[in-house]
Amino acid sequence: MSASCTVMQATLDDLDALAPLFDAYRVFYGKPSDASKARDFLRERLGLRESVVFLARDATGAAQGFTQLYPCFSSVGARRLWILNDLFVAESARGHGVARALMDAARKHALRTGAIRLVLQTARDNAPAQALYESLGYLRSEGMYEYSLELA
Repeated sequence: MSASCTVMQATLDDLDALAPLFDAYRVFYGKPSDASKARDFLRERLGLRESVVFLARDATGAAQGFTQLYPCFSSVGARRLWILNDLFVAESARGHGVARALMDAARKHALRTGAIRLVLQTARDNAPAQALYESLGYLRSEGMYEYSLELA
């Protein structure tokens, strides 16, 4: 299904539309709702140009979803890569191609910036997301283990 949305790179002017989606995204992953924290986090990322956010809007201008990318580098490839860290579509907009449109914007941005790859992670039980990623040509990595060290 084709998306009935427009996807643009978000700026600080988009905070009012973006922050509620980001708060809902955090709630989806088990965090308590905190609109102020969501807004402050996004303001800092966008203001410091530490991330790139794409925002999908419907024909009326209502925000439908977003994806957030963080820059990184491949030492072995000696090039930039992008981490697609966040992807969220409002429940009312799901099933209409919004996630696919956001993923396409991320891919185009990665190509435009000369990146060697675009990487992402998803929960093992998130079958809809896995199906989307695999339909777009993403390959599941079987050769590496993921480790993390919680610091706070």
